[in-house]
Amino acid sequence: MIPHTDTPNVPLYMDIANSVYMWAAAGVVVLLVLTQAALFMRRAYRSGKKMGMDEEQLKTGLRAGMISAVGPAVAILIGMMALVATVGGAIAWMRLSAIGSVMFELSAAEFGTQQLGYSLGDEELTEVAYANAVWVMTFGAVGWLIISGLFTPHMETIRQRIGDGRESLLPVISAAAMLGAFGYLATGEVMSGSPFTASVAVGGLMMLALLHIADSRDVQWIREWALGTAMIVGLFAGVLTQVTLGGLW
Repeated sequence: MIPHTDTPNVPLYMDIANSVYMWAAAGVVVLLVLTQAALFMRRAYRSGKKMGMDEEQLKTGLRAGMISAVGPAVAILIGMMALVATVGGAIAWMRLSAIGSVMFELSAAEFGTQQLGYSLGDEELTEVAYANAVWVMTFGAVGWLIISGLFTPHMETIRQRIGDGRESLLPVISAAAMLGAFGYLATGEVMSGSPFTASVAVGGLMMLALLHIADSRDVQWIREWALGTAMIVGLFAGVLTQVTLGGLW
């Protein structure tokens, strides 16, 4: 039995959400994610060696990847604040370490509690309703894992068939697929309102400007920092637009 902290305005279920048992359970998942990341990095390093890449190229790629991760990490960290306030620190830490989509997690948690007649943050929210929210958040993402696990090994075969054996078409197909995927995601954000439109526009322009400077002056470190910088600048542009248009929330 987990004792209640009797903290004013704190729902009872938050005692469970922030208990040492929940942190321990969440820590196991986060440890698996970190282990997986380490294994991928080691595999990428070894594959780079087999491809003939030298030590400097491998270090440059690793540095570029780490820098590019800063932008998404900042966005997730900011969104985590809302998730911590509703489902507790342990679950927020676990879910965003594995999935990284604040909007999905909030929607899934709200959907889970609504099935029992509650809403996130209600002081009367029961432990069963909270558990239901956690299960919905967890099982809601299983589909992604199943699809990626079953079909990812066959993607290269499909890509080869689309290219009809012509090697020169494969880079074009890969680039088109990436542009289509990110274009689809960006279009959805642009249509969501002024702050999102500003984030996409300013971030895109910043990326183009930084790459232009890097190419014209042949400065490698600018290329490495371009993506992360563009993400952060775009993020702040969206926040500034929202504040200017009538308040942050």
